Amino acid sequence: MAYLLQKSMVAKVVGASLFMLLAACSSDQRYKRQVNGNEDYLKAPALSALNSPSGMILPVQKGDYDVPVGTLKGEVGKSLDIRPPAQPLALLDGSRSQYTGDTAVIQLESSAQSSELWSKVVTVVQSKGYAIASRQDAEQTLNTDWVQWSRADEDLQYRGRYQISLRTEGSQTSLLVKSLALEQQNNAIAAPALVQRYTVAMMNNVAQGVEQLNEDQNSKRALGQTADLSVESGADDSGLPLLVVRSSYTSVWQHLPSALTLIGMKVKDTSRPLGTVSVTYDPPSTSTWDALGAKDPELVKGDYKLQVGDLGNRSTLQFIDPKGHTLTQSQNDALVPVLQAALGKSTTH
Repeated sequence: MAYLLQKSMVAKVVGASLFMLLAACSSDQRYKRQVNGNEDYLKAPALSALNSPSGMILPVQKGDYDVPVGTLKGEVGKSLDIRPPAQPLALLDGSRSQYTGDTAVIQLESSAQSSELWSKVVTVVQSKGYAIASRQDAEQTLNTDWVQWSRADEDLQYRGRYQISLRTEGSQTSLLVKSLALEQQNNAIAAPALVQRYTVAMMNNVAQGVEQLNEDQNSKRALGQTADLSVESGADDSGLPLLVVRSSYTSVWQHLPSALTLIGMKVKDTSRPLGTVSVTYDPPSTSTWDALGAKDPELVKGDYKLQVGDLGNRSTLQFIDPKGHTLTQSQNDALVPVLQAALGKSTTH
């Protein structure tokens, strides 16, 4: 009986130890930041001068391939953080981004939309739960309170405070996020790579939120611009045939994918900034054309490319067939009633 009791106690101790070991391993995230591999290179001997035997004449030394002697600065081996540096993303239309010092910047052309940018920035900051310590709308600047970060690749989390502002100079408007402080367990952190990582994280979160607000706004605006999606044949400046839709680019882009699907064109890839759509056309059955109230345009089966153009209150559609040729005038004429019907149905779904 004593033996059974002793064995049970040993099992419990071993089980508890194993649980603690696994828990410790599961909370240790260093492996996500460390190099994985052999570190024998750290034990390599230092470079030394070449000693030649007595009487040997060596070639003239030029020094083109000499390895300069320098003092190593920074971490090595397992202490080196291998994560790539974070960079601000140009998430807003027509923007470009950079990081300088302790500030992330997104620059974009000043426009009518820029007048709404500050209110959108404030909305995003509030919606993400970032407490605002101070705010001056006239200067278009605010300071956050402490923002608690949570990353899966950190053992101990960081928190930071940031200044978010807009600056307009000439035709350029800049959105700036500046680091005011970064801490880990109440200890100030000044390492440039870490300051950059979390400053850029704040910038990208704000920019992503603003871009989402822009997309939502465009979608709502498009819903009010779908009354007229009439289609007609036309030609570009070089005389190549195309189709003209009497509606805005935003409105057409909103309904085009579903309209193409209705006529047997499966969308494979799109790029709204470039106005390009790649589709695979598989002629549908007669019942499809009957449901649309249109005749079969008799296009060949295969992969097509579509270029969408923005003419303000109108948009252009130029189809390129599987052989790389734009559709002929007669082919576009046949597509007019087909697309007219498909776009009409897409606005009701």
